Amino acid sequence: MNRALILSLALASGLVLSPLSARSVMAAPAPAPAADSGVIRLKSANSVDETLTRLKADIAAKGIKFFSETDQSELAKGAGITLRRSVLIQFGNPPLGIQFLTASPYAGLDWPVRMVVFEDADGGVWIAYTDFAFIARRHHIKDRDAQFKMAGEVAGSIAAAGAH
Repeated sequence: MNRALILSLALASGLVLSPLSARSVMAAPAPAPAADSGVIRLKSANSVDETLTRLKADIAAKGIKFFSETDQSELAKGAGITLRRSVLIQFGNPPLGIQFLTASPYAGLDWPVRMVVFEDADGGVWIAYTDFAFIARRHHIKDRDAQFKMAGEVAGSIAAAGAH
């Protein structure tokens, strides 16, 4: 994908870009998420690769289904854009996660669980995922409190295993 197409897509989606090229915009350092964004982040003591290895090992040890891994920096490279290391993983426990979808089909936007492991401008590695309480509020789900609590605890445990 070339820069002109990226800029066209960004403009069509309502994204406001400065006069910088798409390459510089995409490589800019990421600020911490806003407090109300629902993003939980945890600094990892490990490299991106080691963090991913630990996350996947903990997911497997817990008997949770691993769905996919997307190397976003490789996708960027293929588009001619520089992006620091960034990998998205998706996983979940279908008997638990499907309960969110039965409460609201829109919850499918947030399930399976997504965690991103990325390197910041200073070389630090972060794990980020969406808070399950935020997901419940986002989709107006009020009758699955125990399930959201359990999912949040499991996701937090997996992130901690990846970070340490």
